[in-house]
Amino acid sequence: MSIRTAFTNGFIKENPVFIMLLGMCPTLGVTNTAINGLAMGLATTFTMIGSSTVVSLVRNLIPEKVRIPAYIVIIASFVTLIDIVLAGFAPAIHETLGIFVPLIVVNCLILGRAESTAASNTVGVSFLDAVAMGLGFAYALTLLGLVREILGSGSAFGFTFLPEALNILIFVTPPGAFLALGFLVPAVNSAVSWIEKKRAPQAAMEPPQTFSSVGR
Repeated sequence: MSIRTAFTNGFIKENPVFIMLLGMCPTLGVTNTAINGLAMGLATTFTMIGSSTVVSLVRNLIPEKVRIPAYIVIIASFVTLIDIVLAGFAPAIHETLGIFVPLIVVNCLILGRAESTAASNTVGVSFLDAVAMGLGFAYALTLLGLVREILGSGSAFGFTFLPEALNILIFVTPPGAFLALGFLVPAVNSAVSWIEKKRAPQAAMEPPQTFSSVGR
């Protein structure tokens, strides 16, 4: 797997939110503001990187019959760690995210990457895949939160963009998450199709870039 391929997949071709529609629970539940989306995205990224790396390291030691429970235990260990860190250093964000932090354990994206990539690849490839997919997830949640917050409250990250009279309050409510995502998914998919058409002739002429992965 090349570095370019990994990040192109994570951000564009196989974006967890806009393309594969994975992790919808936190996507719809915490993206009423951009900072909440960013915080949840980074927490998920940390968990994915840690769990995929560990799964890749111990994949040959885990019996086939208990691999899924073992993966969940590994994921839960990193979720517990990030939960403690958030509670200690960012209590306001920890309180806002609430139950969605523990629910990272059952995020199908993390378990899916552990099963599909980390369980059959070297540490280097698994780490790269986790970074790309995790940051792609964080980018999607932050973008969704940014759109919802600007449209709903006219501000984002402490900056005001729209006067209060133009605020569309529904976008900071739970139904607004479905509306914003419903607009962003086709928009992103259209942009991806356009980019792929533009890059196709150029990509055919470029030599492949390889990622030198570390040992098992």
